[in-house]
Amino acid sequence: MSLIFRYFWQFFWAFPCLAWANNAQFFARADLESSDPWQAAAYYCVQARQGNIEAQYRLGVLYAFGLGVPENRPAAASLFSIAAEQGHHQAQDMLDTIRISQNQLPACVLSAVLPEKAPVVAGSILRITFKGEQQRTARIITQIARWHGVDPNFALSIAVVESRLQTFAVSPKSAMGVMQLIPDTAARFNVQDAFNVSQNVKGGVRYLRLLLDRYQGRIDLVSAAYNAGEGAVDKYRGIPPYRETQQYVSKIQKLYPAPIHLPDVERFSQMGSKHWQ
Repeated sequence: MSLIFRYFWQFFWAFPCLAWANNAQFFARADLESSDPWQAAAYYCVQARQGNIEAQYRLGVLYAFGLGVPENRPAAASLFSIAAEQGHHQAQDMLDTIRISQNQLPACVLSAVLPEKAPVVAGSILRITFKGEQQRTARIITQIARWHGVDPNFALSIAVVESRLQTFAVSPKSAMGVMQLIPDTAARFNVQDAFNVSQNVKGGVRYLRLLLDRYQGRIDLVSAAYNAGEGAVDKYRGIPPYRETQQYVSKIQKLYPAPIHLPDVERFSQMGSKHWQ
């Protein structure tokens, strides 16, 4: 049992009716999470302070991805840890996603103060303006990509071409969610709910990282493999002669024109002329 969870357990052991009533009466504010995430954070702070498990999880998501409040992975990890120890499965998944373990609750959970506001970030990513839910999804993709050593602009390029960042997109080939994971790929990367944005993005980003390592950062081959599979790229020793895949690679290269994944340029250049296979 973590120190932070022990603190909450002792508090609510003294006031069990408060914790039970709060969990029974809680209403998630998904509308505010999209339209005004800081207001959502302020609401979740009160509910989390009173012991609501879902509020602890949702507030953790806001801190993990810097939505409405400043990005704070230690605070997010602490909130996810509390919720996970009380049986919240998505909170446990997020602990695995953010790849950090800390005991540092935000001030608004420890006392009746308002959460701090996230700084205003100027400009747009990929020169594409995202609004509403797309903007929130773009932020999630950006953070998860950074945590896994993938250029956020490349991960976003894939997501834009795949689904236009639509959470519930489904293709005729049964590819699902933001990163359009087919069932086999979802299973391969342990994605339990392909329509959960953070799970879907983590699965897609982990797949990109695998492909970047396999093909020495070559954006054309990584993009082709994401679309057609590693088997097809290996079989043809390059971009497969499929019209769909060739058009797909072209779309990605227009959004991300670098021939080699930018964070890996130095790493792969040191490997000399060794073939990607």
